[in-house]
Amino acid sequence: MATAYATNSDAPVIVRDCEPRDLDVVHALHVDAVLHSTAIWQEEPHPRSYFDAWLAERRADGYPVIVAEVGGRVAGYATYSQWRPHQGYRLTVEHSVYVVEEFRGRGIATTLMDALIARATAEGRHVMIAGICSTNTGSIALHERLGFTTVAVVPEVGRKFDRWLDLTLMRLPLA
Repeated sequence: MATAYATNSDAPVIVRDCEPRDLDVVHALHVDAVLHSTAIWQEEPHPRSYFDAWLAERRADGYPVIVAEVGGRVAGYATYSQWRPHQGYRLTVEHSVYVVEEFRGRGIATTLMDALIARATAEGRHVMIAGICSTNTGSIALHERLGFTTVAVVPEVGRKFDRWLDLTLMRLPLA
């Protein structure tokens, strides 16, 4: 099911479930984040073929992958899955949200997050977690606007681009 949202974008934003045809954009966002940012603490991007299995696995496990479409083009995606693998964490999810560079600053991330939070709440999830590189002040500000609160800053738990990275953990109660 697709839902149209008004944002500060030129065209309406359609939020819908990700389809295999969208995975080229998902892969491109992944490659960009891995190679040029600390959004993903990975040094080598996954090949495009990885994302076919990734989407199938998310669907099989009951976790959403949604995209924002503007003017017929995928402008970003968001997803969540169980925060940690143990059964006691089954109602706590960690999410990811990525927006194509030319669509940034238009409210796409907020639109995706609003839809993702609504979905998690409707599914009876209890808490949504955001794990954000502490230098990513834009993402931290976005999450604060969405109601997330910082619960921890864990120093030097990651390393990328020859430097230590701190992790900001943020929490949003859903129920």
